[in-house]
Amino acid sequence: MGELREQFEILIIGQGICGTFLSIELERAGISHLVLDDKRPHSASRAAAGLINPVTGRRMVTTWMIDELMAFAREAYEGLKELLGSSFFEAASVTDFFPTAQMRLAFLQRMEEGAPFLHLPADEHAWDGVFRSDLGFGLIGPCYLVDLPGLLDAARARMLGKRFLREERFEREELIVVSPDMVVYKDIEARKIVFCDGIEGFSNPWFSRLPFAPNKGEALVIDIDGLPYEHAGEKRVFKKGISLVPWREGTFWVGSSYEWAFGHGEPSDAFRHRTETLLREWLRLPFRTLAHLASVRPATLERRPFVGFHPVHPAVGILNGMGTKGCSLAPYFAHQLVRHMVDGSPILAAVDVRRFTKVLGRH
Repeated sequence: MGELREQFEILIIGQGICGTFLSIELERAGISHLVLDDKRPHSASRAAAGLINPVTGRRMVTTWMIDELMAFAREAYEGLKELLGSSFFEAASVTDFFPTAQMRLAFLQRMEEGAPFLHLPADEHAWDGVFRSDLGFGLIGPCYLVDLPGLLDAARARMLGKRFLREERFEREELIVVSPDMVVYKDIEARKIVFCDGIEGFSNPWFSRLPFAPNKGEALVIDIDGLPYEHAGEKRVFKKGISLVPWREGTFWVGSSYEWAFGHGEPSDAFRHRTETLLREWLRLPFRTLAHLASVRPATLERRPFVGFHPVHPAVGILNGMGTKGCSLAPYFAHQLVRHMVDGSPILAAVDVRRFTKVLGRH
């Protein structure tokens, strides 16, 4: 007799923001699945600010697909209330202090062109007692804030209770069978395996040829005395080169860096010193550093995610490469990937991993 194995439709590797939403979508579709994850405390998902900002970069460009992504994200996170008891999702706006005259000019020019998310305040001196800023500020909104650590912990507890999750590290050498219609991993047999494994994807033998662009980010968690960060049910995010984001239990997340060349993924003294110096120059209130976070983001050269199934190994899939925008991209593309599994609905060509068929088909 052959060895008895647990059988699932889908085996998911990783319980970051991608693996979590993929599990939720599979459950809703009635598709049996199992998630493997060993809960690394400083994964990119857990170290992120959780801000969904419709505007990006120094030129104040509207983020790719933002109208569709924000509408979908709002519905997806609100839908978590029934599953998890909370949506972990709040309305927010960004108070964007202009660090240079050029940045002020860029903001005003974008407004004149009709940029829908940019606004000027009624009083540009409203924050003079709290922040130092000679050039005023603009407002960006609507935005949203996601409590990622809270969401991931609540989803994890629920997955464990429903036996959707095994707390263990995925050992690649234990994936002993990969055929067009089945994979076997240890005592698990599944029709497909989907890698939602963040930076582990860089060395994944099926997908390592994809144009990943690992990007290191660091942030501080600080306590600030007397900073009003909520108004009319909306969280306030403050920005001047660095972002100051309301985080967990009354603390603030401050960051982040974007390092394309780095020697290690650990927190650095240089970042802490630079960020604390900038805060002292900008903030008139006392603050205290409580923690220092660092992680490597699974970014991509094209700034588009990788979604879908391997063109040569159709039982092997990927949902990865979200970069800094996992809070908005993961719900949308997890849903699209599951629709593709259920009824063959197409994956958006701009993210479908089959756009790299030539590269992935090489032996």
